[in-house]
Amino acid sequence: MGIREGLLALLAGGPKHGYQLKIDFDAATGDAWSLNVGQVYTTLARLERDGLVEVEGTDGEGRISYHLTSAGRQSLDEWMATPVGRTVANRDEVSMKLLLALASGVADPQGIIAGQRSATMAELQDFTRLRTETAVSDFAWQLHLDRLSLRAEAELRWLDRVEERLAKAPPPLARREPTEADTSRALREEVT
Repeated sequence: MGIREGLLALLAGGPKHGYQLKIDFDAATGDAWSLNVGQVYTTLARLERDGLVEVEGTDGEGRISYHLTSAGRQSLDEWMATPVGRTVANRDEVSMKLLLALASGVADPQGIIAGQRSATMAELQDFTRLRTETAVSDFAWQLHLDRLSLRAEAELRWLDRVEERLAKAPPPLARREPTEADTSRALREEVT
């Protein structure tokens, strides 16, 4: 999600000025993604240029309000209906660090796993603490904490699986020669 989509969603409820959009965006995301008001106005200018919003008018304090155009509503509807892809997640840093340690032998994979497990456990404990300290009425933040907690739990399970597979893997894991299957896969990826 970009700021663009967030502002379109908030404008679907009616005209708003930039600072109100910033406040509403922060509240809607449970302050998990706090916007700089300059980002809001820059994005509004692009949305207006692209015909997705129009100026509604100016209030008594000189604040310009914007409303969603039909093209903006269509863009918002398309974004809402499109599932989120996971292409970038295929290259997360923890995975890459472990894979490169295995391939190069420059670091002990077990040490990387232990360090990551410790950091992820600390994050999970922080999320649990924050959940108990957060008011039940702060629904957006509660939902976001749930997502973060589940992601941390999944990472811990994945680290356990990596350890299990490393224990069963034939040595040496590092610096193996490419197989015919590796070469074939690389060629297919170059074609696509």
